[in-house]
Amino acid sequence: MGLNNTVSAERIHIGIFGSRNAGKSSIINAITNQNIAIVSDTPGTTTDSVKKTMELLPLGPVVIIDTPGIDDTGELGKMRVKKAKQVLNYADIAILVVDATIGIDDNDTMLVDLFNKKNIPYLIVYNKSDLLDEVPNGTNEAIYVSAKTKENIELLKERIANISVKNENKKILSDIVSKGDTVVLVIPIDSSAPKGRIILPQQQTFRELLEVGATIIISSDDNLKETLDKLVVKPKLIITDSQVFGKVNKIVPEDVMLTSFSILFARYKGNLETLVGGANAIEKLKDGDTILISEGCTHHRQCEDIGSVKIPKWIKEYTNKDVKF
Repeated sequence: MGLNNTVSAERIHIGIFGSRNAGKSSIINAITNQNIAIVSDTPGTTTDSVKKTMELLPLGPVVIIDTPGIDDTGELGKMRVKKAKQVLNYADIAILVVDATIGIDDNDTMLVDLFNKKNIPYLIVYNKSDLLDEVPNGTNEAIYVSAKTKENIELLKERIANISVKNENKKILSDIVSKGDTVVLVIPIDSSAPKGRIILPQQQTFRELLEVGATIIISSDDNLKETLDKLVVKPKLIITDSQVFGKVNKIVPEDVMLTSFSILFARYKGNLETLVGGANAIEKLKDGDTILISEGCTHHRQCEDIGSVKIPKWIKEYTNKDVKF
């Protein structure tokens, strides 16, 4: 996938971390060969996390994230530091920029501990090596560069590309479906469906099936039975939207695999075992229990909103318990 057809969620997210004035923004400008980030000798120029979507060879499509200094001070500084740490929740690679004339301090050590805790592959970049009398040899985890003279910048890009990031063998469903298999996508059209388009997980599933060479049939839940009756060969797999899973399950033959887009993407982008644990927890709900629903996107709430209406309704109907949301 190239620059124009790779969605942001599929790009490698590279977080640039470090203390104020270590040269984070200068490193970004050097590796991209563009003046993307504001550079100043004044500490704390970067006051919020700034994202830049671009093509970075040899990596390909990436999102580079410039973060505020981890050593920022004051009440506002604490908020900036918090923002910087939040980037770790979605960074695939962490680059720790250290002023080579100063060396690693306690804030840098704290960041490395966070990288390890979150299992984020990282590289320590000692910037301003042009100011050193003698430049030490790098290691597997560290490299000495100069954003000013561009010394070792190309090597830095190669080192970033060689970091073990997103598993390129990770698939949505091509490890389940083979060339020539028939797959039916059940896409309901209701009041909350985006008008004129299908949602991103459905698009990505469709795209991967095309790459596999599978035969794709798209049906609404209302036409599913008629669609299946017309098929000479049973489909290998049926994928449905979660909101009509119960309805679709009654139609699909027992010898045909059935799953949902949500389950596929829980496996692809999240933790399927955690999802299963959450499903099992529903069986243990009691009257008076509280359920927290956290939505991961901003959107205009509608009458059949998934988080505030549909999920609470399904849970109450399934458990027959008086729970709070």
